Amino acid sequence: MNTTYYDQGTAAERWERARLFFDAKEYAAAARVLAGLVEEVPEQTGPRLLLARSYYHSAQLHRAEDELRLIVERDPVEHYARLMLGRTLQRQGRHAEAESHLRIASALAGDFETV
Repeated sequence: MNTTYYDQGTAAERWERARLFFDAKEYAAAARVLAGLVEEVPEQTGPRLLLARSYYHSAQLHRAEDELRLIVERDPVEHYARLMLGRTLQRQGRHAEAESHLRIASALAGDFETV
């Protein structure tokens, strides 16, 4: 069995390791830990959202988009995933596509424009 530092430990230990990497702005390392964790617990939103954020901050935008779309598909009212999806699309130059996600995120967060 070939395991690396990124795979070792319980799910809770790997979650903590990923958070430490993320907080230290070691986004690619955090993504390496989180990818295995998300595979193990695909139904949990927290690890998948942190994985998407890690991909976003390490400029792996297509991977970030894929993870965020999965979250939004499962939970259409997850406003932070919507916001991140909009920002990810903006960073890819897909502004028109990003706009709808940013508007939905804003509405879900209660940020309504005054008329």
